[in-house]
Amino acid sequence: MAYGIVHRFPGGTKEQYDASIAAVHPAGGGLPDGQIFHAAGASDGGWTIVAIHESQESWERFRDDTLMPRMEAGIKGGFELPPEEIALDVYNLKP
Repeated sequence: MAYGIVHRFPGGTKEQYDASIAAVHPAGGGLPDGQIFHAAGASDGGWTIVAIHESQESWERFRDDTLMPRMEAGIKGGFELPPEEIALDVYNLKP
């Protein structure tokens, strides 16, 4: 079952997003293994990212092996604070 993550960064900016994605996504603009959808944009008072993974396990692997280690090490120009997070089992996903 697909698994979704919504991250909201209060006060986040496009520039912080660009720096963070450059550090955690594959070069060339692709998606990490297991991620099947990615959308991001300015939202009320910050920046929001929506990612859909093939499964919860796929998300956890990306989170534990890539995302958190790189964020904890510090990403120059990236988001400075952890996001507000909502996770969901995806009921309906259409291309």
